[in-house]
Amino acid sequence: MNATQLICTTHLFKACELLGIGYESCSIVRILVLISLLFPELISAQLRLNYYANICPDVENIVRGAVFAKVSQTSVTIPATIRLFFHDCFVSGCDASVMIASTQGNTAEKDHPDNLSLAGDGFDTVIKAKEAVDGVPECQNKVSCADILALAARDAIFLGGGPWYPVELGRLDGLSSTASSVNGNLPEPSFNLDQLNSMFASRGLSRADMIALSGAHTVGFAHCSRFSNRIYNYTVHSSIDPTLDQQYALRLQETCPKNPDPRVVAELDPTSPRTFDNTYFQNLVEGRGLLTSDQILYTDPRSRGFVERWASDPIGFNMAFVDAITKLGRVGVKNWPNGNVRFDCSRFN
Repeated sequence: MNATQLICTTHLFKACELLGIGYESCSIVRILVLISLLFPELISAQLRLNYYANICPDVENIVRGAVFAKVSQTSVTIPATIRLFFHDCFVSGCDASVMIASTQGNTAEKDHPDNLSLAGDGFDTVIKAKEAVDGVPECQNKVSCADILALAARDAIFLGGGPWYPVELGRLDGLSSTASSVNGNLPEPSFNLDQLNSMFASRGLSRADMIALSGAHTVGFAHCSRFSNRIYNYTVHSSIDPTLDQQYALRLQETCPKNPDPRVVAELDPTSPRTFDNTYFQNLVEGRGLLTSDQILYTDPRSRGFVERWASDPIGFNMAFVDAITKLGRVGVKNWPNGNVRFDCSRFN
């Protein structure tokens, strides 16, 4: 027996001892079977509705109450929580790795430059909801931060006027969070349709899913630096992006003068910025998409049909959005032993 085998065998016997299995019956198979009986929430990788029915049956009401309380304090909670869910799922999968705080030895996802604009209210919503869930004895340390974030995003959408939908649950929290993992894994505001299609397709999401999820830009805001190239010195022939409505562009220049305070923002939906609805698509038809990656959905004929359809069909948009965000919630889901239920959403156990 070599040194590696000896170490593995020693850990195996130690696990058996902790679980009350005699050495003569000790095997990795027996350990896994026993863990699956004692802690079924750690084994299942299959997302399903009512996952916590026998673990924490009131979890959805608890999370909803915490989200409602936070939204009552500030409406920023709605776009902040939705965006947090998207950024989490797109980088390392839906595993709450975006929630982890950096340490002296590790710069976490949340401190990557592309995540610095994530509003603190989104993080606070999840933390408050986790505290509320763990405040119930039967639920303590049994509901993952990843599932709480998924539920909170749904509740934020609904409280903003969007559709309610059932959320599949059963995610575990990730065991890694690094700033470097964010590189190249979030859509840039300058992306064209091919770049958007490629990034979403790599996560199992179709063009229709991508356009529907972009509709979440019906709430929220963007910093001036994300679109200033469209309203100043666009080309040598035109200072303003010709796909922008000119009056809208002039209003944006008032909001974002050259070299603005980096904290200044503009609303993604100038029509109904605090309501989750289909006006995002109506804005695109009228040349009022704030980001290049927004307006391209209308200017590119390959995606224009979806925009025109959902601009006049709010029910159709809601149905497509629910289908897309459900699929998004399945991306990169962790299961045991590659995940666990975090005691504190901002720290690894």
